[in-house]
Amino acid sequence: MPVRLPVYLTCLLLIPGCYGLMAQPKPMSERMAETVMTLHRDSIVTKEGNPARWDYEQGLVLKALERVWQRTGDGRYYAYILRDMNRFISADGRIRTFRMDEYNLDNITPGRTLLTLAQQTEAGREKFRRAADTLRAQLTRQPRTQARGFWHKQRYPNQMWLDGLYMAEPFYAEYSALYRQPENFDDIALQFALIEKNLLDPKTGLLYHGYDESRQQKWANPKTGVSPNFWGRSIGWYAMALVDVLDYFPSNHPRRADLVGYLQRLMPIVVRYQDKATGCWYQIPDQASRKGNYPEASASCMFVYALAKGVRMGYLPAPLLDNARRGYAGIQKTFIETDANGLPHLNGTVSVGGLGGNPYRDGSYAYYLSEPIKKNDLKGVGPFIMASVEMEIADEPAVGRGRNVGLDYYFNHEFRKSDAGPGAPEREPFHYTWEDRMHSGFWLWGNTFRELGAKTVAVPMAPTAQSLKNVDVYIIVDPDTPKETAAPRYIQPTDSKAVEDWVRAGGVLVLMANDTANCEIPHFNELAGRFGVRFGSELVNPVQGTQWEGGKLTIPAGGPIFSTTRTIYIKELSPLTLTRPAQSALTDAKGRVIMATAKVGKGTVFVVGDPWLYNEYTDGRRIPNEYQNFRAGKELATWLLKQCPSRK
Repeated sequence: MPVRLPVYLTCLLLIPGCYGLMAQPKPMSERMAETVMTLHRDSIVTKEGNPARWDYEQGLVLKALERVWQRTGDGRYYAYILRDMNRFISADGRIRTFRMDEYNLDNITPGRTLLTLAQQTEAGREKFRRAADTLRAQLTRQPRTQARGFWHKQRYPNQMWLDGLYMAEPFYAEYSALYRQPENFDDIALQFALIEKNLLDPKTGLLYHGYDESRQQKWANPKTGVSPNFWGRSIGWYAMALVDVLDYFPSNHPRRADLVGYLQRLMPIVVRYQDKATGCWYQIPDQASRKGNYPEASASCMFVYALAKGVRMGYLPAPLLDNARRGYAGIQKTFIETDANGLPHLNGTVSVGGLGGNPYRDGSYAYYLSEPIKKNDLKGVGPFIMASVEMEIADEPAVGRGRNVGLDYYFNHEFRKSDAGPGAPEREPFHYTWEDRMHSGFWLWGNTFRELGAKTVAVPMAPTAQSLKNVDVYIIVDPDTPKETAAPRYIQPTDSKAVEDWVRAGGVLVLMANDTANCEIPHFNELAGRFGVRFGSELVNPVQGTQWEGGKLTIPAGGPIFSTTRTIYIKELSPLTLTRPAQSALTDAKGRVIMATAKVGKGTVFVVGDPWLYNEYTDGRRIPNEYQNFRAGKELATWLLKQCPSRK
């Protein structure tokens, strides 16, 4: 009989260029993402037996799939996200099944995916911005407590729930950062401050599920207004909200330290309640030994995610990663089962937890244990994928920890019309910038550096000893010609001298040119020549339309930079001419040098004739799967960071 391989292994064998992977299953984040896309082939259905609708579980899972896309550069995940959102967003930006007059914070959560799509090179992307504007308008009109906290829902007057912080604040923060509304961050900080003030139990350090400012609800403590018990998932929502909001909260905002402090206060408390036997957390976290209580999957996944990300981002002390590892191992042992096709499934997620309503939920211990437990509930699956991504990052060597990767914004200084809205600058920098998420940007490659532990920074001034003082890797891409900007800044001899001195002292330099029609080559060659490299005027690898094979390059096995990458795509580039100390790192079939390296003093130089790692050619949406540009970008980033001199 033929051997039936699991689906995920079959996929690996069929993907061109997946060398040496036949004996290795995909990472768990990708495997669980495959489960989601198998069980929900057309769109995400959150209520069994009912049509798909705009829902926070949908938003949660799509955000998880987005992280897998960013982690892998596999365009299938983006295509799935786009297809699901297109089922809800009309051409004019209206959201099918959404009702603002419900004033339900849960309905804000999918807005994070809208913001992602609004930042992509996508036909009709404006509709996603309009839909996001609608959700932002809901927050403007959302009913509030007397202390200015968002009501969780219109039908839950005067109430703040921990859940609501995750439902609304990450979207609110990202929208505010993206569309330049800095005044909103005071309001965002206020929402967390009100939770800390009103829901924190001083005895345990845990947070109650909800708070009724009016003290009218039967579940509310008549003196404090809090609900009777701690609920694991609600605390998990809050922890995830903190680590996600901090992605967008301005570094110089006076209230940022408060948010970091809340996380630093909470997570050491959370690990006190981690079950020693399973590594997981209980449905009611402070009553693990009480009859009927049980380890619960979604809360456990959320805590692992918040712990691992908190450590990675430097908010939490490194030893807490051990708790995340123990929790993640416990989740897989306790809750994960694998079917005959090799797809993982997550058991052990409580279906819901709430307060009030009809039938009435009194917040008692008995109530929380009465809700059914489900398999593959998306409130557990989404956080499990997110936790898996974080643990996969944690398991890789953080070769960039403590390093700054600087990208030149001085010689490459292009602008486009901004869509940030009223009050924002009319133009914004773009094209080979860290911030640009469209096809023209380096956001995805920058994310790779960040996952390797490095910090990505802009270098908006001319290179000098001072401007490069804290830069470990310095990337100069495609210096402007008059076609790109009215007053291009050409590389001057003083600039070249400053860069050379910096390299000799131990800097790692990356030079990426372009074809001569799109790059200021003569002055760039003055700099490159100091390291034995000259960009040529010949146009190599011209490509007509989608005749991708014209840009195909093969990398021999065994190279020091690209250990597993074999096939890449680079079109219309400048070939290189080398003299000592430069040497070829990649030569094409016709003997032309495509990439080069040089050791100069204590430093290292890498040169290529094209900015080939921008989003368009790494995000998996445009070029065929056989081209491994995303993988090549990760291997190059790793190699560059390893070239940085060790620090004593």
